[in-house]
Amino acid sequence: MNDSNTNDGSLEKPSKVREEYIAKAPRGLPKRFYKSVCVHHGEKSHRILLDGRPVKTPKRNRLEVPSPRLAQALQAEWAAQETHIDPDRMPLTKLVNTALDGVVGKEAEVIDSIAQYLESDAVCYRAQGPKELVALQQKNWDPLLRWAWRELGLKLKPTQGIMPVAQPGKTLNKAREHLASYDALELAAIHVMTTLAGSVLIALSLVQGRLTIGEAWTAAHVDEAYQAGHWGEDSDSKMRQAYRRNEFDAAHRLFTLLRP
Repeated sequence: MNDSNTNDGSLEKPSKVREEYIAKAPRGLPKRFYKSVCVHHGEKSHRILLDGRPVKTPKRNRLEVPSPRLAQALQAEWAAQETHIDPDRMPLTKLVNTALDGVVGKEAEVIDSIAQYLESDAVCYRAQGPKELVALQQKNWDPLLRWAWRELGLKLKPTQGIMPVAQPGKTLNKAREHLASYDALELAAIHVMTTLAGSVLIALSLVQGRLTIGEAWTAAHVDEAYQAGHWGEDSDSKMRQAYRRNEFDAAHRLFTLLRP
């Protein structure tokens, strides 16, 4: 997949608009207390060390991951902190903390949470008009419905309007079976992408290589792009979108760094 985001361990430079968004957020950050950051490579896991001591998550779990590439990316985030430690500039660390503290040991609950999103998946809820928007939704979303049925066995029913449509129980169970093939860190990434996209299908299409990250973001924001094209977009909305895109990119990057 080709995109401006790297899949290696290098640290990405935040966009200007995202920096402006972060600058508006409340401050009160802890000072950087360490001089060196390194990775301790084990046989099956790789640990982040600050001045030789292991980093702990908010719930006091060790910050260690199964992928050396991901460990190097985490190391880069910690090394890039200057006078203070800013979580907003450490998206991978935040995601890994979430996975280690909230997903490990609770995989079944997270799988169920993601599968339940199919009941309100944006791809299944279509506009009744205008015809230009209807056409855009069909162009971006119909291929995903066909792909999900063909490749994953997920038969979903689209509807028009906002009235809820019940998806078949077999489809939800099939989704749970598929999601069970991912580990805790991967599930954390998929959960973030699902919530930001408003769609399980878009998240799965991305991690399965059906869509590039740019295509996935476009598919997730068909309605917003249509409205902005007709009515314009204010600066605050642009900053919110830029921040959400960064979180989406970070979740995708986490997933790719976990793969060989």
